[in-house]
Amino acid sequence: MTDDAAALSELARRHLWMHFSRLGSYDADTPVHVIARGEGCHVWDATGHRLLDGLSRLFTVQVGHGRSELAEAARTQVETLDYFPLWTYAHPPAIELAARLAHLAPGDLSRVFFTSGGSEAVESAWKLARQYFRVIGQGQRHKVIARRTAYHGTTLGALAVTGVPALRTPFEPLTPGAVHVANTNRRRHPLGDDEKAFMLALTDEIEDRILFEGPETVAAVFLEPVQNAGGCLVPPEGYFARVRELCDRYGVLLVSDEVICAFGRLGTMFGCERYDYLPDIITCAKGLTSGYSPLGAVICREFLAAPFLEGRSSFAHGITFGGHPVSCAVALANLDLFDREALLERVCAHEAGFRARLEDLRDLPIVGDVRGAGYFQALEMVPDAASDARFTAEQREDLLRGFLLPRCYEAGLIARADDRGDPVVQLAPPLVAGDDELDVIAATLRTVLTEASERFCG
Repeated sequence: MTDDAAALSELARRHLWMHFSRLGSYDADTPVHVIARGEGCHVWDATGHRLLDGLSRLFTVQVGHGRSELAEAARTQVETLDYFPLWTYAHPPAIELAARLAHLAPGDLSRVFFTSGGSEAVESAWKLARQYFRVIGQGQRHKVIARRTAYHGTTLGALAVTGVPALRTPFEPLTPGAVHVANTNRRRHPLGDDEKAFMLALTDEIEDRILFEGPETVAAVFLEPVQNAGGCLVPPEGYFARVRELCDRYGVLLVSDEVICAFGRLGTMFGCERYDYLPDIITCAKGLTSGYSPLGAVICREFLAAPFLEGRSSFAHGITFGGHPVSCAVALANLDLFDREALLERVCAHEAGFRARLEDLRDLPIVGDVRGAGYFQALEMVPDAASDARFTAEQREDLLRGFLLPRCYEAGLIARADDRGDPVVQLAPPLVAGDDELDVIAATLRTVLTEASERFCG
């Protein structure tokens, strides 16, 4: 490392509390990687090492790094109005962005409550559901149903919705009222090869859970269009249509958690459009600003706002930086880039080729499955693709953290190696990525996964 890079790494080791990080794993021989700059689909660390950002750095940087248009939007807004909260007052960027999101969202999803991130959006959606039902005289509705292994955020309410035990256990007891059902991972499901039977089994479980809890106590079902944790789990055909029908039957709200899936990740502006269902609430963040400034949103149907439009009633909730003027201005400029560069169409045009490149890796014994949609794909790692064998916990640790993550970094690729469920490698490149970048992703993965197969399989 250069002297400057080494100094930054040491300062980070001593003072910076990195998120979801094993702080004790860093020492003089294992420095903190310091990402110093980005441009397009690439980033460079402080040593000058160039990496292809194959994850849009946490499913976020849709338009790529270093876009001067977004920097200029932020600068202009700071010079005009640097900050003002949305408590009682409004400001032009928030008004314009709310109207634009209402126009882009499907159906009558036309009311927008801004947050400063995805966890806050999920938390806010649950609070809105609870207060809405209380205002209309159904205050006993407070529970939510979500899926096992699904990640919905880290604040205590959002964490309760999250179905990942390892993330929940250190902070229990959590906000009461969240229960979980099966996710849509078909690889080892006994009905996974029968599309209709698989769909009915999953949605029957949702109905059974509503009935078990008591329909009069259930406020909402929280589902991602494509589930992130567990590795890009796609729904079977007819899944969301039946969930929508069940929610209508029992008076339950359907929340589409699109913190990852919105803003082009699946080739549509909102993930629910990809699977043709109308939720009552959409939660979103990340790609709304392409990560250039923190912002999240709860977009809801008009009937949910109706009880708060009369008299002295108000949604008793607010966030200091929710709808920050600079973030809203950046979001507007970001959406302009979507239009100007036809990013949705770009994802749709390249999706098949991206998937084909990943499917070609199935000849490696460590690749047990390839799944996902749009620019949101995953490869499941197995010790033997020809069997149902699974890696042990110790083997997963050695494979993911001991080999795949550092080897991908060394080879110049940022991907996600995750074991919230069976081990997967996830890819979610910026939406501006094209054939050249997709070729590099595939070639790098073939090199790294060939080495992994030799080391961990057979």
